[in-house]
Amino acid sequence: MSTTIDQYSSANGQKVTASHLERDAYLYVRQSSLRQVAEHGESTRRQYALRERALALGWPTERIHVIDCDLGKSGASTAGREGFQQLVAEVGLGHAGLVMGLEVSRLARNSSDWHRLLEICALTATLILDEDGIYDPAHFNDRLLLGLKGTMSEAELHFLKARMRGGALNKARRGELKMRLPTGFLYDDQDHVILDPDQQVQTSLHCFFETFCRTGSARATVKAFRRQSLLFPCRIHCGSHKGELHWKELTHTRALTTLHNPRFAGAFFYGRTRTIRRPDGKLTFSTQPRQDWFALIPDAHEGYITWDEFEANERRLCENANGYGYDRHKRPPREGPALLQGIVICGRCGRRMSVRYHVRRGKQVPDYTCQWDMIEQCKPVCQIVPGSGVDAAIAELLLDSISTANIEITLAVQAELLARAEEADRLRLQQVERVRYESELSRRRFMNVDPENRLVADSLEADWNEKLRSLEEAQRTYEERRQLDGRLVDESLREELFALATDLPRLWNQASDQDRKRMVRLVIEDVTLLRQENLLLQVRFRGGAERQIVLPRPARAWEMRQTAPEAVREIDRQLEDHCEGEIAEILNQKGFTTGHGHKWTRSTVKDTRRGYKLKTRYERLRSRGLLTVEEVAERLNVHQQTVRAWNRHGLLIAHPFTGKNECLYEVPGPDAPRKMQGMRLIDRTPKQPCVSTS
Repeated sequence: MSTTIDQYSSANGQKVTASHLERDAYLYVRQSSLRQVAEHGESTRRQYALRERALALGWPTERIHVIDCDLGKSGASTAGREGFQQLVAEVGLGHAGLVMGLEVSRLARNSSDWHRLLEICALTATLILDEDGIYDPAHFNDRLLLGLKGTMSEAELHFLKARMRGGALNKARRGELKMRLPTGFLYDDQDHVILDPDQQVQTSLHCFFETFCRTGSARATVKAFRRQSLLFPCRIHCGSHKGELHWKELTHTRALTTLHNPRFAGAFFYGRTRTIRRPDGKLTFSTQPRQDWFALIPDAHEGYITWDEFEANERRLCENANGYGYDRHKRPPREGPALLQGIVICGRCGRRMSVRYHVRRGKQVPDYTCQWDMIEQCKPVCQIVPGSGVDAAIAELLLDSISTANIEITLAVQAELLARAEEADRLRLQQVERVRYESELSRRRFMNVDPENRLVADSLEADWNEKLRSLEEAQRTYEERRQLDGRLVDESLREELFALATDLPRLWNQASDQDRKRMVRLVIEDVTLLRQENLLLQVRFRGGAERQIVLPRPARAWEMRQTAPEAVREIDRQLEDHCEGEIAEILNQKGFTTGHGHKWTRSTVKDTRRGYKLKTRYERLRSRGLLTVEEVAERLNVHQQTVRAWNRHGLLIAHPFTGKNECLYEVPGPDAPRKMQGMRLIDRTPKQPCVSTS
């Protein structure tokens, strides 16, 4: 060994000068993956052995630095390779006289990174050593040779990748490439894809796809699972629990991932995503359209749904997603009373109209608004159509167009309710059985441990207690949901369903807003609104038929808050005999309300009388010839207080015209002075309100 080192030193020592020996020597050690580090130990030992060559060239041991923090990292780029970055920094600062690597591929697999290192080494007069010899990047011949080695190293990596990718693509073309399967599938001993033998997993996935088919929305599916307290399976793919099955609450992201995965329809696919390396070395993934996939083989293995069902789900998800786009095309039914939400079209510009709600008399009232020009170009709103009258007309049209096969509909609804309850009960029971099995397994582990080994026994006992608590919680949830489902399908509900079978309008009124929207979409494709002198509705049915409806012009906001004509006439009639405060009480007793739906008060009666220019009660009484207190006092030649006192004692006939004890008097008769003889001029008795004789 010493003879070989001496020969090596004599052959290459002439390139090593005193200036090189004054600086440090750096040995860079790298393996491409942790698996190579574990299985290819000989390569690692050969790289560390290069220290002997540095010693033979004259570098002392304490000045030979080994950089091996990049073990298990790819050399395709410098991103993430802290050791290589440290090496380049030391060379650039002029601290390195020699850089050692077993071969060029250990230092870099990328030509740009390799040539950048050569450029820095040439500027700082740093030598490069590999298993074949020593090179000076400042010399043209050495640099040319190093450049060729770098190009060959990069080409080698390309050929290796191309060879492996070619084999993978050939297998993918035949549908035989073994890939990571989603939860619900496993490989058998012959590497064939089969359904997960766990019945609870299969039942949960079948329930998931049935719920989406019924609700038509991924978010509604998640809500249904949450309401039913159902869990969703998830298999761990990495870490210490790799391969284990966990049960978690269903999330919206997992629901979309499951719905978009063709594997659940029994199809093999490859090339759905593309990997792009960014300048910083990180990878990004982009989803490709289906026509750009490398392979798509329907019915390659057994699935949970058919390919046609998968295509229908994709179309529905696309329609739901378009609800948030520019055209808001056919967004799924959501909360809110707007019956035509998502399917109403502007009759002027042809765009989809959005829904805006406002509260009127305690209720949410929709308005269909075409506002895209206002949003995009700051132009006025195209048109706004009040939705209450439109929804009522569509509901009436729908009830008239649906056939009266109500018994079959009722039976189908009842069967669906029963099927849903039984399916959910079966899933919850499987969850209880799984937790019971885990609890029994923990009990057996605890019973088999040596009681003297308290360190292990305490841990197993705590695990058993935790499993018992989980079992108790699962059983309690199961019983609560079972009782709830029992109330959903009891005899009273069945009788109610059969009663509703003969009363479709009542069924319509009792349905939720979302259910009514789903019923509309089963029959109607879209509705076009055009507001002119009248409101024109162009209804297009699913089968292609069309129907035109003409409605009166929608009332304006002030017209909808206008006082009812009957109330105005009642006020005009009551002003002949009553004051405004008394009229308010009479209107409230008769059930009249203001234009805002409130109760009547003296102020609202007064405002209405002014608004409709009705004669006041004072004017009405004066037109009938009644006199004021001053006129009566002058006619009888007495004081005004005497007139008021005679009125309180009933000696005069007075009619109040305000609520403040103000009256007008009928003309006294010719014998009035004789009637009033003996009365004092001023009466000191307490004042009483005017007495009306009407």
